[in-house]
Formats: sequence, structure tokens, C-alpha cells
Amino acid sequence: MNAQKDQFNAQDITSLVWAIAKLVDNGQEQASGLNEAMATLLPLVKVLRDQFIPQHIANLLWAMAKLVDNGQAPTPEFNEAVARLLPHVNAMKDEFIPQQIANLLWAMAKLVDNGQQQAPGLKKAVAALLTHVHANKANFTPQGIANLLWAMAKLVENGEWTPGVKEAVAALLPCVPPQKDQFDPQHIANLLWAMAKLGELVELHVVTSTFESLLCRFSDNPQLFQQDDIVMSLWGVMVCCARLSLAPNAIKNSVLEKHMDDLLTRLENTSPDNEKDQQIITMAAIWLGRACPIIPHYRTTISKPQADLRNQLQSRMPSLKIEQEKSLNSLPPVDLLLPDHNMVIEIQGPSHYVSNDFKITNGSTLLKIALLQKSGFEVIEIPVNQLCSQNSMKLCIDQIKARMDIPPQGHGCVSPDIGPVEETNVTADKKWQSSNHGYLAAEENPEKQTDKPQKRKRKKRQ
Repeated sequence: MNAQKDQFNAQDITSLVWAIAKLVDNGQEQASGLNEAMATLLPLVKVLRDQFIPQHIANLLWAMAKLVDNGQAPTPEFNEAVARLLPHVNAMKDEFIPQQIANLLWAMAKLVDNGQQQAPGLKKAVAALLTHVHANKANFTPQGIANLLWAMAKLVENGEWTPGVKEAVAALLPCVPPQKDQFDPQHIANLLWAMAKLGELVELHVVTSTFESLLCRFSDNPQLFQQDDIVMSLWGVMVCCARLSLAPNAIKNSVLEKHMDDLLTRLENTSPDNEKDQQIITMAAIWLGRACPIIPHYRTTISKPQADLRNQLQSRMPSLKIEQEKSLNSLPPVDLLLPDHNMVIEIQGPSHYVSNDFKITNGSTLLKIALLQKSGFEVIEIPVNQLCSQNSMKLCIDQIKARMDIPPQGHGCVSPDIGPVEETNVTADKKWQSSNHGYLAAEENPEKQTDKPQKRKRKKRQ
């Protein structure tokens, strides 16, 4: 390659990088010369950037995302190649076919998930592609639908909110039930995870009906599902049940809880070493009232807004007992616990929301709130943007104080069970809301294609 690099054209470069990505994806990471080959090929992207057609761009970005996902460290040449390709996505947005749109959005989600958020042109490229999802919704394959929804959920999870996400999700979800028998186990796990991760962005009735139709596949073919698929699906079902428990007048869905129980049973004899998996299994056991097979380990953080609110509360009420970062009944640690009042205060930063307006809560946050309430705690959630001034802080504290004077309603007191935690101080913002998932009123002013990327093997988990 190095000797003949000046003879390669855009298609040659695309095919070679794609081939290297597939070799790495199938266990050839240590093959001698792969890194040198990439170092030879990637600078040519800049030289020949005007020769790349839409198919080349889609395949090349897919391959580069696959390499990073398999642990290849992004080099300066890699970052330069990505920066050169992304503007072409926006310029050629009308020329990409549905499969290329799905591959590109999957690739961008993978790049973002591996630290490429700051790549120039990424936001514009994502926004440009999302506008074409609705127009092409009838032409996406089941794999394309699953990959697209996974990609949008992953982009949102990493803070890459774009207004077009909501419209794209709304366009794709009705395409799932008619094709439910064509989704394989990995597609199903991706879909359940994505819908759950997007939280309140997706209408609850759409989530429940889609979950019920897809979960039947577990009962029909349980042997087809691998452990990773089961864990992802279990988390998704829990979030759906959490949303039902938090929704006013919603009826408990025994079908979903039966699926949750079946999924957990299939994981009972496993010993995952992944912390996320351990936490998911523990939360499911708590939800179902079963013995916790694992004592999960949680890392804790104390944000500046959290510390400020605690200090202000203590200053206003010196006798008030306040504990921070406590793991209650083996659940994830809470920001502030008022043990004498059986009350939890959660300060919710941007990562707890799907959108950037602190209005659409994501699935992880909904699940935590529902589990705390199910364990008997009153939960107050406070969006961090409500703590930005002394006046708004005072309003919040006044309302917390008023809530403490109200006797607990319908829940017994649960003693804190302090799980193993590792404590580190950080200054990143957290956030806050209120019991029954309402906010405190604390505002001051109320595949047939040449060189086509094949189906990816495994995806990142929540």
C-alpha cells in the first residue's frame, strides 16, 4: 500500500479502509501492518476529498467508526479525515439512499460515543440526514430502522440533541409493528433500549404497544437471544414499567412485568463483571421484589449545585439531617437524603433530559425516580437551571420546607441501606424535579451495494 499509495483512487481507498475495518471487527486487531496501512491511507482522504461519491462517504465513515469502536485510537490523520468527510455529508444529503442514511447516522453515533463530539461539521451532518428520515421511512429495512433509532438515542445520550430527532423517531416507530417478525434479536434489543433511552420523547402508548409486540419474540424463540440482548431488553422493559408507574391514572401492565420476570430469570445464573449489567440485574430484582443476587458498586459524584443546595438547606435549617450520595436499598446513590422525612432530593442536570430545554426526561432518570418511589421514598426533582440565582434557590428551599411539613402519603419508611460506593468530587452540573414526576414551581418568572458495510455485531449499552 505504501509503495503504491499514489495510484489509489477514492474507491480504492474506501474499499481498503472498509476491508481493514472488517478484519479488525473479526479479530485481526494485532495483524502486523494494519496501523501502518491506515497511516498511509487516511492522508489520501484529504488529497482526494472531491472524488468521493455518496457511497464512498457512507462506507468510509462507517469503517472509521467501526475501527474506533474496536479500540483503534483516533490519530491526527483519523481526525483530519473525519473533518474532511463530514462537510460532504451535508453537501450531498439529497443523494444518499436509505441504507446510506442509516449507516451514516450509525457511524456518527459511534464516533460521538467514542469521543468525537467536537468533530467539525458533525452537528450539521446529523441535522441534514435527519431531515431525510421521514421522506424515506417506507424504504428502511428492519436493520436500518433498528440502527437509526439506536443511533438517535445514542446521540441524545451523549448530548447531541437536534430538533429533527423527535420528527425522525415519530416517523420510524410506526414502521416497527408491521415488520416485527423480521427483526432479529439484536435489532429487538436495540429498539427496546432506544425507545427506553428516549424517555418522554416517545408517547407512552406507543412505547407500551411496541414493547408488547416485540417482546413476544422472546417467548417464541428464547434460545436465539444472547446475554447482552437480554440485559438491554430487561433495562428497556423496566423503563417502560417505570413510565407507567409515574403516569397519572395509568394501569399497571402485568404483561410487561411478566416479561421482566422472564428476562431476569434467564440472567439469574450469570455473573456479569460489567458494572452496568450488575446494576440492571439488581434494579430488576428490586422492582419485582426478588432477592438481589448482586450487590452493585456505584461511583458517586458531588456537583457544585448539589453542594450549594445542601449548604443552603443546612444554613436555613441547622437541625435538619442531610446525607449525600447514599445508595438506598442497593439502588443508585441519591444526591441528598433527608432520612428523618423519608425524602430524596435529586438535582437534575442536562444529562437527565433528552432535549436541551430541561423538559423531556430520559429513561434512566425515569427509572431511578420510579424505583425510589416504589421503595417508599418521596422524591423531589430539581432541574439545575432552577438553582442559578439566590432568589430561585430560596424559592426551592421554601417549597422543600413546606413539603417536609406534610405527612408522608401511602408509603412506609424504608431504612437506608448503604451500599459500596466510591466517592469522588466533581463540579459537573446535576439536576432536580419533584415527587410523582412533577416539577417544583421554583421559577422566578413563572444490503445490495458495492462494498456495503455488513451488519454490526455488537452495540454499546446504556
